[in-house]
Amino acid sequence: MRTIATILLVMLMGCGDDDATEPVPGPTDPSDVGDAIAPDGDQPDSAAADADETPDVQPVDPLIDLLAALRADPEAAMAAQAGPGVHGWPAPVRDGYLVVSLDDKLTQVGGEFDDWTGTAMTPDGGFHWLVVPMDVGGRYKFTDGTKWEADPWSRAYEYDEFGLMSRVAPVEGHLERFFKVSGPGLEPRTLRIWVPEGDATHVLYLQDGQNLFDPTAIWGGWKLTETAPKAMMLVGIDNSVMRFAEYTHVTDDLGGGPVGGEGDTYAAFVQTIVRGLIAKHYGEPGKVGVMGSSLGGLISFHIAYLYPGEYLFAGSLSGTMGWGSIHPSVHNETMIERYAAADKRSTALYLDSGGSGTCVDSDDDGIEDDDPTAADNYCVNIQLQNTLLGLGYESETDLWHWWEQDAPHNEAAWAARVWRPLEVFAGL
Repeated sequence: MRTIATILLVMLMGCGDDDATEPVPGPTDPSDVGDAIAPDGDQPDSAAADADETPDVQPVDPLIDLLAALRADPEAAMAAQAGPGVHGWPAPVRDGYLVVSLDDKLTQVGGEFDDWTGTAMTPDGGFHWLVVPMDVGGRYKFTDGTKWEADPWSRAYEYDEFGLMSRVAPVEGHLERFFKVSGPGLEPRTLRIWVPEGDATHVLYLQDGQNLFDPTAIWGGWKLTETAPKAMMLVGIDNSVMRFAEYTHVTDDLGGGPVGGEGDTYAAFVQTIVRGLIAKHYGEPGKVGVMGSSLGGLISFHIAYLYPGEYLFAGSLSGTMGWGSIHPSVHNETMIERYAAADKRSTALYLDSGGSGTCVDSDDDGIEDDDPTAADNYCVNIQLQNTLLGLGYESETDLWHWWEQDAPHNEAAWAARVWRPLEVFAGL
């Protein structure tokens, strides 16, 4: 039988084990009440007097156990508190929030709580720590008195004119992150999540997560914090060095031999691991979509194809829909052919491109991608649109296509028009 102190400790600490999903029984659970309730449902005579008394039990401060875990293995303790199902860093304790620096040069913490003067942390076994009386939503950084850096483990963060900024559990729309998320056969990666203010009604899983929110990303990134619709959660999944393999459903040849074809493994990772993490930590909203650009658009359509009925929406910006038949000597099933063979599905689809060109099939492989002057996957997206219309999809009902004439193939172009698919998904 759990003691009250143990129960309070678990409630304060949260669920440290990523695999633990069952709620901890509260003190009114029958297993904890025991014989306090008489068999006939009536309380004993002393119950009325005891009901007005507060038990003389002090809450257990999780600081004690957190520091013990840090002294045993700092990296493992940091990772455990940063995982799903728990609050993350900084960790709430009795008198504020525990901040921890593993950098032996950054031994002070400063923020709105001390007017950014910098407060010395306590040295300990391979780390420095301090309990800081920060308010919810507060901002802070680590410092050596000259250099200022964001807490690399903070759950909530934002970008300002000085770069990355750590925050304490904001209530307004904000960014959060989870580290080293992995699945079978895949490299660990970071998830970057836009958490809207209030309850989310939609969640969109997006590829190339490191390019979505960071203003210093290539070509300025997608700037999704500026275009995120109200009540939509955005889950950015970082790519890895195996992007070509993970984001493609079949192999192709770009001139150096066969490449790609691990898309099923990546799709399963998104469907089970990533969606499971979101469901465990936030509760997955009821309307679910998936989207990406270039190869990210290709794999997003593949994910929706593999899991029919699981995604209300799939979006692609400049998707590489001719993958599988790019090299003249290769012809594997393209996404165009895959969707044509599957007949009409329930997922609403958005696709677009920039570029322009004359769409011809000079090598008779069935894919109209043989104009060397065509750009930004213009022709294969036109062909996929026409294929889908032929299957019974209806324009502006469950199929949307946009052509941004001569727009280039980069993040700046996608940032300029990403509001279109976001608006479509928000309206479903």
